Amino acid sequence: MAGFRNKGLVATRRAALTLIGAGALAAGRITSARAAAADDEVLTEAKVLRDPDVPVAGNPDGNISIIEWSDYNCPYCRKLEPELRQVVQDDGKVRLVMKDWPILGPVSVTAARIALAAKFQNKYHQAHDAMMGVSSRLTEPRINELLAAAGVDMDRLKRDLTDRAKDIDAVLKRNNEQAEAFGFSGTPSFIVGKYRVPGVLSMTEFEQVIADARKAKMN
Repeated sequence: MAGFRNKGLVATRRAALTLIGAGALAAGRITSARAAAADDEVLTEAKVLRDPDVPVAGNPDGNISIIEWSDYNCPYCRKLEPELRQVVQDDGKVRLVMKDWPILGPVSVTAARIALAAKFQNKYHQAHDAMMGVSSRLTEPRINELLAAAGVDMDRLKRDLTDRAKDIDAVLKRNNEQAEAFGFSGTPSFIVGKYRVPGVLSMTEFEQVIADARKAKMN
């Protein structure tokens, strides 16, 4: 994966990567040794791939990982969601790492914090699916309605939002730092194996980049 130093992954975020559907893209350039060192600290495999506080879907033991940075108010994220899930399900060996990256305003931040708070009652995925499954822009009252209908304990949620605030905000901070270090400018953005994918792919393109990522992993 671009930027990873450990386990023999020597490609860096400063390398040019050929991406399905996006052509040859530069993963960004570092202009100082200090910035490079900072990125190397942020973009470790453990922090990007194996953050224990970040939810995972698909096959947790899959042989390739897709890391997605998304925003609940992003229409492109919503449009892509069912297709990405179908690709992950059909493949059966993909580990989908779900990074909440609320960049579209205060309600996006509220939605991301609520989703992560729901994780403490094992309802993250229900909260995520409920908010991604709507077609209109979210508001806080609408978020509460959606989560209650999805079976989230709202009293417990409110307590966890307060009691776990530092943990939740720390996850969002890490997600943001990683997205910025990879040079992403919007949602959705992805890392697929060693490939940086800043944008939306079709199901066929996702299948191809997964296949390419598996081949790259063998080299």
